[in-house]
Amino acid sequence: MRAIIQRVTRASVTIEGKVKSAIQQGLLVFAGIEDADTTEDIAWLSSKIANLRIFDDENKVPNISVKDINGDILLVSQFTLHAATKKGNRPSYIKASKPDVAIPLYEKMIVQLEMDLGKKIFTGAFGADMKVELLNDGPVTIWIDSKNRE
Repeated sequence: MRAIIQRVTRASVTIEGKVKSAIQQGLLVFAGIEDADTTEDIAWLSSKIANLRIFDDENKVPNISVKDINGDILLVSQFTLHAATKKGNRPSYIKASKPDVAIPLYEKMIVQLEMDLGKKIFTGAFGADMKVELLNDGPVTIWIDSKNRE
């Protein structure tokens, strides 16, 4: 499972002209799922996201997590995170899971993030044409892949 994590001042998802979800300070997380992903990947990545120390403490040092600031998380499915660009100029998404595999894993990720954060998270809609707005704070943008645990 891959994630792009952005520290935000605010973020929202709009679908067909209506705001589905909106958050203030917290994390906007784009998640890409592949067939090899397991519940272990979900647990590892969710814990990493909830505990990632990328918010400033009282000394202006990024040393506290989204949990510590009681921030929100907006999770958006993003199959294009598995784009293969090695050959040609048209990305291939062959590694991205099809909905029958991806949706149950995405739903498990929602539940796991809510458990790890200790409160409800906000989401986009799987497979929808979403318009995502954000105000990146910093900017801080981090890429994590559960298959490359560095």
